[in-house]
Amino acid sequence: MTGALKAGPKARVTADPLDFTGWPAGRAERRIRFVETYLRVPKGAGALEPFVLRPWQREIVDGAFAAGIRTALVSLPRANGKTALAAALAVAELFAGPPSAEVLVVASDQRQANIALRMAKRMIELSPELAERAQIYADRIAVPENDATMIALPADPGALHGWDPSLLVVDELHVVSEAVWEAVTSMSGKRPESLTLAISTPSTSPDCVMWSLVEHGRAGTDPAFFLREFAAPDGCATDDEAAWAAANPALGDFLSADGLAAARRTLREPVFRQLRLGQWVTGSDAWLPWGAWDALAAPDVAVERGSRVVLAFDGSASGDSTALVGCTVSEQPHVFVVGLWENPGDPRWRVPRTDVDRAVDVAFDRFDVLELAADPWGWRSEIEAWEQRHGEKRVLQWNTAAAARMAPATDRFYAAVTEQTMTHDANPDLAAHIAHCVAKRTPMGDLVSKDKRNSPRKIDAAVAAIIAFDRASFHTNRPTKRRAVSFR
Repeated sequence: MTGALKAGPKARVTADPLDFTGWPAGRAERRIRFVETYLRVPKGAGALEPFVLRPWQREIVDGAFAAGIRTALVSLPRANGKTALAAALAVAELFAGPPSAEVLVVASDQRQANIALRMAKRMIELSPELAERAQIYADRIAVPENDATMIALPADPGALHGWDPSLLVVDELHVVSEAVWEAVTSMSGKRPESLTLAISTPSTSPDCVMWSLVEHGRAGTDPAFFLREFAAPDGCATDDEAAWAAANPALGDFLSADGLAAARRTLREPVFRQLRLGQWVTGSDAWLPWGAWDALAAPDVAVERGSRVVLAFDGSASGDSTALVGCTVSEQPHVFVVGLWENPGDPRWRVPRTDVDRAVDVAFDRFDVLELAADPWGWRSEIEAWEQRHGEKRVLQWNTAAAARMAPATDRFYAAVTEQTMTHDANPDLAAHIAHCVAKRTPMGDLVSKDKRNSPRKIDAAVAAIIAFDRASFHTNRPTKRRAVSFR
């Protein structure tokens, strides 16, 4: 086994070509033999050990590389080694594929595409026979003995024209647009044998290229199309371990059951079903699991006068709704509504700012308020007045439009609900606002939003509850010295 490859590509390859005399001519059998003869697992479970294809992986290779197959789609949940398998097949194509093999890996962006390229480089590095026959560049791999190349590309239609791939790997097809897929398919068929292999988790919506291809494959009318879906049965319970096994062929092998159980506890149910059970879930943008919020209702919990709390304020400028929500700073946080002002349906209605201002003062008088976190939009003059009356250090301006702050707070609130580490006052209006929330996924985590722009379904109290819980948790974990507070 070699150490790390020296920086920069080899100036010249002097090793003799690999000898494939007596190897099977079939596309699938040839690639399976190559992977198990030359490759090692690059990382994770079994790292540095020989890459032994499991029966389910052999099934994928046998189906995708069968004679006459031009397009293959594999739907597979996360953490089942999709990228490692794709990289292994890419390396096999470089060395054991047709002359002048051209391997392209296409993903949502250049960073994601480079993951498979880096994994392929590592597999070559771990094999002395392959390392001395390949030239490793920053952006590609070349095998001079048969004029083969591998390159990673972003899912940009403009970048996908003009190629002639023998193997085109599409990573996470569910995020690929129709324009990208059309660019991809426009390249197929230039060679006597070529394959477009897409490996992906299901999408969050059937309105996508992947779903149309799944329907095409399920119809079974295209002899040049191969489809293999790994998914839990429809309607299964999320804690059904037999369903886990049906969806996750690596379970009990290089995917641990406790890791899957941990994901179930922290992911929203529709997202868990989509990403970890391989299911197509309608309404996958719903935020909390059904019944999860109701299960935390504790109307008998009294927030006594002088209790240490955090307040959160999410206000509207005119005719929407405005919420003031509190959360106890305690071992088990308790969320409660201080005030909620909603438009009763009158187009002339405006938020009663005087009432809101008075409610804030009353809350500061009644409780030991460690902090008021307030969204400043439309309420800057009131917030400045609250700072003057109650102390600038006790009033925090919290921009609810800042995903970097709001997304982690939303994820922490979600985890507390699903793990049942908090309670609430069973306020029906807060429950309605919670129920109105849909999840908007961002790279920094989930955000809650309305179901559509200008929707009458309000979520302001839910947003305030998220902020109040997050800041209360902060103060619980970093307790401050109690202040002397006088109550009127």
